Amino acid sequence: MRLTRAALAVAATALTPALLLTTPAFAAGASSAPATVTASAATDDPGTPVDEMSEEELRIAILRIMADEDSGKGVDREANKALNGTVEDMRAFLKTGYRLAQAEDDRVAIVRLLADPDSGKRVIREVNELLNSDPTPEQLRAWLETGYRLAQAEDDRVAVARILADPDSSSALRAAAEAVIDGTPEELRYFLKYGQYEVDA
Repeated sequence: MRLTRAALAVAATALTPALLLTTPAFAAGASSAPATVTASAATDDPGTPVDEMSEEELRIAILRIMADEDSGKGVDREANKALNGTVEDMRAFLKTGYRLAQAEDDRVAIVRLLADPDSGKRVIREVNELLNSDPTPEQLRAWLETGYRLAQAEDDRVAVARILADPDSSSALRAAAEAVIDGTPEELRYFLKYGQYEVDA
């Protein structure tokens, strides 16, 4: 039986409120770092190595991963297999299975950008370069967390510049575009999705 993310979060919280999962580091070269569970977010406790976690702690750690809205189908599939398996299966998931399943989900998310009609030239170019470089799981995650935002911002800036160059743009729209063109990636994205339509509404 598959649980919703909300139900998973409630289950994990109800089992042991003090436990907080610290996910494996995604920095390049950190793939061998063991997953740990921190006893309390308020302490400097380095956490419990996976090999020393009890069965209950292992289950809670996996439930927390599944409750994360960033977890995709691959992570959910492998997490469910681990939960239905042995204690060693759960340990193996936290040590290596999670990293590989997350990489599978990240690759799917990145490939979908190629099919997205809203993806601009910079995003598409970076996706192709990334996928052609035989990336590590950490590189996939890093691009989704930071590279995508910056590539999208460049494409958005080009789109805003086109609005400025369009002779049919109203003076109000042109003024709004001028105000945002040097803004943050989030400001550019908001303007293109909503702001430009609010100006001419």
